[in-house]
Amino acid sequence: VRLLDGTSLCSGRLEVKSNQRWSSVCEADFDQQDAEVVCRELGCGAPSVLQGALYGEVEAPMWTKEFQCGGHESALLDCRSSGSARNTCSPGKAVGLTCSEPVRLVGEASRCAGTLELKHQGDWRPVSDPLSVWTLKTAAGVCRELDCGSAVSVGQREESSDRPVWLIRSPCGQSGSALRDCARPGSSPSILDLTCS
Repeated sequence: VRLLDGTSLCSGRLEVKSNQRWSSVCEADFDQQDAEVVCRELGCGAPSVLQGALYGEVEAPMWTKEFQCGGHESALLDCRSSGSARNTCSPGKAVGLTCSEPVRLVGEASRCAGTLELKHQGDWRPVSDPLSVWTLKTAAGVCRELDCGSAVSVGQREESSDRPVWLIRSPCGQSGSALRDCARPGSSPSILDLTCS
């Protein structure tokens, strides 16, 4: 599966590959459980928006069977699908999907404050900002993603020794790209703390 024409790996128009051919999926044949499976398969967070024609329309071939996922499958093509093919998808109804970024704030009483952690390549690690380029504007994207209002403070905390981190050097989030698109593994004693409103 892939999401095309969105703002990151975690959003776009859904396409499914079968027999060496990519097909769009009809909105009527796709629901919230199916979306949960796709977001998990792509390594993203939970689905937040599911709607037709959000990311442009397609002339491309349409997938002709309805997906019937339970929501726990690890891949969309592992889900059952309806046996009968239907060709009733009207234009403007290709599924557009937005999954949340796999980020969280940990270590404080509130889920909207704490150490910023990112899940990337299957691993939750704290985020480090070696060049101190993170601003409230960069942090605002994370607060929005977590549904935690706006960014109040962003700062570095020094730990006693190096630990595995995701290094995010560029002011990545504010350019519209996903954090994990610019994360690379490293180790550092310096950890990013955020507080959202």
